[in-house]
Amino acid sequence: MTPCTKLTDLPAFGELRALAAALQSTAIEDLLRDQHERATSYCREAAGLHLDFSKQLLDAAALAALIALAEQARLPARARALLAGDEVNNTEARPALHSLLRAPAAPPGLEHAFAAVSDTRARMRDWAERLNQGRHSGYAGQAITDVVNIGIGGSDLGPRLVSGALKAFHDNIACHYVANVDPADLQDTLLELDPATTLFIVCSKSFRTEETLSNALAARDWMLNAGAAPADLDKHFLAITTNLEAAAEFGISRDNCLPMWDWVGGRYSVWSAVGLSCAIAIGWEHFEAFLGGAAAMDAHFATAPVADNLPMLMSLLEVWNCNLLGAGNHVVLPYDQGLARLPDFLQQLTMESNGKRVAADGTALDYDTGPVLWGSAGTMGQHSFHQLLHQGTRPCPADFILPLTTHTGMARQHRRLVANCLAQSRALLVGRSEEAARTSLLARGLDEAEAARLAPHLVMPGNRPHSVISFEAVTPHSLGALIALYEHRTFCSGQLWGINPFDQWGVELGKEISSSILARMDDDAPRPGLDAATERLLQAWRRAQR
Repeated sequence: MTPCTKLTDLPAFGELRALAAALQSTAIEDLLRDQHERATSYCREAAGLHLDFSKQLLDAAALAALIALAEQARLPARARALLAGDEVNNTEARPALHSLLRAPAAPPGLEHAFAAVSDTRARMRDWAERLNQGRHSGYAGQAITDVVNIGIGGSDLGPRLVSGALKAFHDNIACHYVANVDPADLQDTLLELDPATTLFIVCSKSFRTEETLSNALAARDWMLNAGAAPADLDKHFLAITTNLEAAAEFGISRDNCLPMWDWVGGRYSVWSAVGLSCAIAIGWEHFEAFLGGAAAMDAHFATAPVADNLPMLMSLLEVWNCNLLGAGNHVVLPYDQGLARLPDFLQQLTMESNGKRVAADGTALDYDTGPVLWGSAGTMGQHSFHQLLHQGTRPCPADFILPLTTHTGMARQHRRLVANCLAQSRALLVGRSEEAARTSLLARGLDEAEAARLAPHLVMPGNRPHSVISFEAVTPHSLGALIALYEHRTFCSGQLWGINPFDQWGVELGKEISSSILARMDDDAPRPGLDAATERLLQAWRRAQR
């Protein structure tokens, strides 16, 4: 696939600049009032998700220009190329086939790769059913009750999100997650577990990832110290890896290894064997529904025109807010405790994908890509960072994520949660004028002078752009659709910015330097190559070990 045109070279970009400048003094509330159909015409649905972008700072002319921008960037053709297995990752010369992992059938030309996916799905199903039915025992003859996934980055964030979000669908096995090389992460996880009934899944494509391997070795020692023999390790360890030799050296047989493929990036891998812990946690039937939700979003992405295409519209809104309205960040606000990990997951998905300084052809960019993504589950954020959203000076475009029902059975409490979400959305829209603040203070019993003094502190400008993504409930299907929606939005934004969203060279330098520092930690004598500040801290560490 040919490299994308840079954003600023697209003909519609100049028009969008003029439209953005003209809209800066426009009130979104006025647009909603004056455009009677806006509350419905600025909404789209797909795969059970409803996107309401009526509270974004754009009018019909800006929306039309954004759609033209997408057409000029050939987003529909690029979406089809992604799904067809074209070489979209130009710096590593390979496709990005995460959509194949949830495809119901082989797309033309991808039959060989799909056969490998189908075989892996069958093996995942076997492990999920065997464990949940109590048919796999540990070294002491007891059935496995707990699974610990050891990974980092995409081998942790995706599975951790899915397992946490779908607790209402959990089967018989409890799943836990360890990622940090800090020994406290593993130690705290193992404190309440029994080695005889615990199974570990080690997720590392190379089986050399420093954090993952360190934790896996410590887990193996924990198992051996509890009484397991080396020959018993196969009863307690699985690996998701391509390095079968290193796994065998560790003590994990080939039969206990499931594959990872080069054409799937870690942050897109939850649909693969990396998601085995999820399949175990929620059972295979529900995991298939999770894949099905994503596949439904893939089908929509491939066929819907730009004006109705949820991932493309969300990408256009991201570029509009970031590059034309000056917002350098994006906040995600899930109003569901099960989705509390969604901002963490999306941070990696979007910032590792699109945090780039050069175009796909290697030339430097003179505009921003990959806004800083952050967020927290509602309603906790309302009592912390929402203050900045309402009264801060920097724009923070937002996505509210709102399931309309709850699995808890506590409808009255969920009613309050929904009310809080809608209230925050409206508060960001309308704000509060100084006159309204003064009237409110007078109603509280303050005199005129004190009300006038305090009123400026209660003013909220409003007019904060945001979208609301709602759906009936957090289910395997809706969660799959939601994650796939953000995956495709991330891809489209990368195409509009003219970058490759599938490499992550920025991750590599820190790994290289860490390896060189580790190699020197036993050497007391300073050597050339480190800056003075790092050398001083290294010497402080050495002294602390004595």
